Amino acid sequence: MKTFNFYKIIALFVAATFVVSCVQDDEFDIPNTAVEAPNLEGDVITIDALYNALQQEIANNGNETLTYAESNLFIEGYVVSNDEAGNFFEEIIMQDKASNPTRGVRVLIDVSPLFTYVEFGRKAYVKLDGLTVGFSNGVLTLGIQDGTSAEKIPEALLGEYLIRDPEVATIEPKVLTFSDFNDDNVNQYIRLNNVQFEASQVLGDNPQTYAGGAEDQFDGERVLESCESGQTVVFSTSTFADYKSLLLPAGSGTLDGLLTKNFFGEEFNVTVNDPTTVALDNDERCDPEQVDCGLATATGSNVLFTDFFETQAQNSPITGNGWTNFIEEGTESWEAYSDTGTNASLGISARMGSFNSGDDSSIGWLVTPAIDFDAQEGETFSFQSSNSFSDGSEMQVLISLDWDGTAANIPSANWSELPAAFIVGDDDFFGDWFPSGNVSLDCIEGTGHIAFKYIGGGNADIDGTYEIDEIEIRSN
Repeated sequence: MKTFNFYKIIALFVAATFVVSCVQDDEFDIPNTAVEAPNLEGDVITIDALYNALQQEIANNGNETLTYAESNLFIEGYVVSNDEAGNFFEEIIMQDKASNPTRGVRVLIDVSPLFTYVEFGRKAYVKLDGLTVGFSNGVLTLGIQDGTSAEKIPEALLGEYLIRDPEVATIEPKVLTFSDFNDDNVNQYIRLNNVQFEASQVLGDNPQTYAGGAEDQFDGERVLESCESGQTVVFSTSTFADYKSLLLPAGSGTLDGLLTKNFFGEEFNVTVNDPTTVALDNDERCDPEQVDCGLATATGSNVLFTDFFETQAQNSPITGNGWTNFIEEGTESWEAYSDTGTNASLGISARMGSFNSGDDSSIGWLVTPAIDFDAQEGETFSFQSSNSFSDGSEMQVLISLDWDGTAANIPSANWSELPAAFIVGDDDFFGDWFPSGNVSLDCIEGTGHIAFKYIGGGNADIDGTYEIDEIEIRSN
């Protein structure tokens, strides 16, 4: 052992002497890792020009993809995705500008991870020769041509197709509201102000994680809602993300992420590179107040208010019988509706929807006449509801004890949810009608109004329709 230690010391001394003899004046040869300005042999076009070329190919030739060959063209953009946390896999998202972008594109690359090569904010170029552009999952996508589809660029060709620029820019999120969501803003880095996760997902005894639930298969889908409009959007996280088991933040605030679409390309989704940009740290949530008397076991025989809408004029706004039909935003109102098809009405029903409305936002109220809850006991409320692919639109059932009866003052009154009332959901079959249950109002004092509030818009992801019928308020 002593002999081994002696020779070990001699060896270390020789090695140290060799290293010192190779270095003069304390100068070391440091590898040059700086990215140099590329010498592109061709022309650079915008991502928007790429998009327009694809749209022209679709319009002129009916082809859903466009393949480039010997074009000597490149697109340029800034990387706004980051796969370090595992929420992106073998793809990057690029947008055309570091601030106020107009178009973005997804590039498929058979490499993981990619953040060590092109980090967030890195300016880069993509060579188009040999690539195919099309819409995959509803978003503009580039990849290697494989028949009529785009596949991932092989790892061996990474440096040939994805070319780095020395510039690493500060990306300024594009501030959007839910009503601003459209195809032009997909694949862009955005900011949503004054948002929160749905109360049922973050409050109570079983708060949800980003994507760590037993029911989460490929993605965890949570509901993000706007405190300003009440609109909602699906917040998506990969089950391969390393933060999937973190609890969702329970507060409200600001979220920076990317606008994308779901697997089927049918609905807008929001996702993030990692949780550090989910700044929902305001403890003051924007949930409406609730009045919850529970469900009644029986209903009385005294009818305080009822409407089955049979006397209403079809396809005309609901009027009469004490109703207040008020448009807060947009052009759509609650109207009488009758249909005997797959989504049949119950005779004549009341409905509201924003399909093909052209409205950025549609908010409509249908409010009952005043009910004096001190004049009797055992009040109950019931109705039937159905929908036509409600998507991201929403219907709320609310009560106010301080609305003064003036239509213009409806939005400024204090409205509370009636959580005991069952409202049809987007997952429920559109051809069925669902009873609300006998909602007890027996714990309420004073005079109040009950309202059906529709929230949606002309955008395809929030343009659903709700129908209601057989409305009754009873007491003992």
